[in-house]
Amino acid sequence: MKKTLKWRLAQNIELKWWQRYLQSKDQEAYGAWKLQYWADLLKVIGNVVKLPTNSAVLDAGCGPAGIYRALPHCRVTAIDPLLAAYEQNLTLHFNPADYSYVTFRAMPLEQLTDIEQYDVVFCLNVINHVSDIKLCIQKLYDALVPNGYLVLSIDAHNHNVFKWLFRAIPLDILHPHQHNLEGYKQLLPDNAKIRQEVLYKKEFFFNYHVLVIQKPA
Repeated sequence: MKKTLKWRLAQNIELKWWQRYLQSKDQEAYGAWKLQYWADLLKVIGNVVKLPTNSAVLDAGCGPAGIYRALPHCRVTAIDPLLAAYEQNLTLHFNPADYSYVTFRAMPLEQLTDIEQYDVVFCLNVINHVSDIKLCIQKLYDALVPNGYLVLSIDAHNHNVFKWLFRAIPLDILHPHQHNLEGYKQLLPDNAKIRQEVLYKKEFFFNYHVLVIQKPA
């Protein structure tokens, strides 16, 4: 994996962002709020994405508070390059031992080698953080079983002028990749089928979209 300077800087800032964000959060209140956040998302996509007991799930780029928290009935693998740093620096909010149903693996998405293993892959607000976005999308797609679902959430530019400006000047250093929604869709494998598209949140610069993508049999 080629770790670009931009990616390394973004990862450093990501950790510092989480430290600042969580330092004033009550552990119990934040945990309850996050569980409800994930429950609401699962409800939105629930007509398409089913997660019966013992489903194999990948939480790609899980962070310290990923959707794995809301899936105790599943067999979850959670990957993130900063897991060791989260465990060391965010001890009040992230303790892997609290999640016996999760296998945590400290690794970037680019190093994922799992093939046709997961019923559902979640990659939530992560894909524009990676180093090699095209490679990562393909690896996440390859990790799905036939007819499996990739749930991809993204902040997508609303205005081309700002998209190009953010590419030229590091105004959004946390996100090395800057695209509009169609740009992200063009990165999907050719045979990928978008089964659901949700405008989850509207803002001026970016809208937050959730795409549910199926891998055909």
